[in-house]
Formats: sequence, structure tokens, C-alpha cells
Amino acid sequence: MVTGFFMPLTETYSTQDFLNYLTFQKRYSKHTVISYQNDLKGFFDFIFLHYQSIALKEISAPMVRSWLASLKENKAASKTINRKISSLKSFFKYQLKMKNIAVSPMATTSSLKVSRRLPSFIEQKDINTLLTDTDFGSSWEGKLNYLILELLYQTGIRLNELIHLQEGHIDKQTNTIKVLGKGNKERIIPVNNQLLQLIDKYISEKRIQFPESSNIYLLVSKKGKILYPKYVYNMVKLNLGRVSTNERKSPHVLRHSFATHLTNNGAQINAIKDLLGHSSLAATQIYTHNSIEKLKEVHKLAHPKS
Repeated sequence: MVTGFFMPLTETYSTQDFLNYLTFQKRYSKHTVISYQNDLKGFFDFIFLHYQSIALKEISAPMVRSWLASLKENKAASKTINRKISSLKSFFKYQLKMKNIAVSPMATTSSLKVSRRLPSFIEQKDINTLLTDTDFGSSWEGKLNYLILELLYQTGIRLNELIHLQEGHIDKQTNTIKVLGKGNKERIIPVNNQLLQLIDKYISEKRIQFPESSNIYLLVSKKGKILYPKYVYNMVKLNLGRVSTNERKSPHVLRHSFATHLTNNGAQINAIKDLLGHSSLAATQIYTHNSIEKLKEVHKLAHPKS
């Protein structure tokens, strides 16, 4: 249960039931639930300040628009506002489902238009340098770090998905890895023999290193515990910095690199969508723009009339 963020007034609006629903039924990550929590707190603080204690069913679309306008006046970014709109839509959809309201005040509220920035990625030659020419050492952390980087780049999985990979999710018979994504949705990602052999060797060494451990997770720290996100983030940032001048260096940049390199090498957009675990094709199509930009660059350099 996520607690400690709400003032008592928000309990009037059944927020905790909704947060429990996200946590235990939708299986959202703690970070995601806290984002919802903070968005709802901001909204209900606004409602209380401007309209006092009104019933949930009395909250209207104009009240929501007033809140969104106040966010805009305070220079909130369109992307931030859209996230808050999404949080409210989910909250009121849940309230409809629970029959606490008859109509959602979000029914007529649309997201703001946002100019989409192209995903940042690492050049393929730099990835090759990192994974083939870099010495990670023979320590447990060196072997762990190398496997993390290989997994992130070869599968395109998210940081949270990586941390929660289990040994039982590796299928050597079919050369696949099962990944539990957002909303606990499963997807299957094919992997090559080289990665499977690397995982197999790592598991064997883990048995020796931590013989008493009952940890079900594939990747463990030097203490045999589940990895924490900050460790992976800092490690990836440090190692990408060794081979790339890219401004952005994070596990998610390796996910972008995975998708961009697949696109550049002719993979179908629908296949990339499934591999990434996107629920909508629109989220995947951004990678085709990277490919188009690369074609423009080639054309500019090579064509006599460019």
C-alpha cells in the first residue's frame, strides 16, 4: 500500500482504493503509482482550495479545465499536463467502474498537442565498441555489468523489466525470454545463442557465489540481493560515457538504440512494436522518423543535387 502522500481531505474521494487497484491488480510499479498519487493530490488540493468539500460526483469538466489552466499559467510543460490528464482519466474511469459516479468529468477533456522529440540512441559502432572491446574485468560486478548491458541492448527491455527478470523466464529450448511488462502484460523476446550461453554461465557462477540464496531473480548484486534501479542507471551511464558523446546515457537510451537499429536494418514496425511491448503502434512509429532522418543525411552527403 502506498501511503504518506495524501492530506486527509483526499480520502473523501476514494483515492487510496484506486491506488491499491493500480498496485495490486494492475501491478504498476511503485514509481508509477507514486506519480498517479502526486497528480491526484495536486488536483484534489486545487478542488478543495477553490470549491471546498464537494462530493466526487459534483466535480465537473469546467473544474478540471480550471485546474489545467492553472497548471498552464504556472508554466507546466505540455507533457507534464498530459500525464496529469491521463492520471485523472484513469481515476474517474475507475470511479465509473465502481459506480461511485454516473459520468466522468474527463469525457470531454483532450490531451495537449506535444511536439515529439526524436528518441536519443547510441550509434551501432559505439555499441559494438562497448560490448566487444571493453574490458569489464573478472569480478562479480564486472560480469554482472556486462550481462546487464547485453540484455538491455539485445532485448530492448525497460529498466524495471530487467530488474524483475527471473531465471524461470529464460527458455533455452525456444531461445526466448519472457518479459513481464507494464500492467503485468507478458511478451516473448527471441534471443541468440551467445546471450543464452552468457546467461547460463552467469547462473552457474551465481550458484557458486551465493549457494544459500533463494533469490528468484536472474540478476543479483554482489550481496546476492535484487538489483536496485539506481545501480543499473549509474552503471549504464558510466559505460555509455566511455564510448559515446551522446548527451543522454541511460538504460532507456539502450532501449531506443535497440529499436532504432532494428528499424535501420529493415525490421517491420509491427514486429518492433511487439518486441518493445507497446500497446499502440503510434508509440513505435517515432523510430521510423530516426530512420528517415538518417536517409536525409545520406541523401544530403551523397546526392549531387542535394
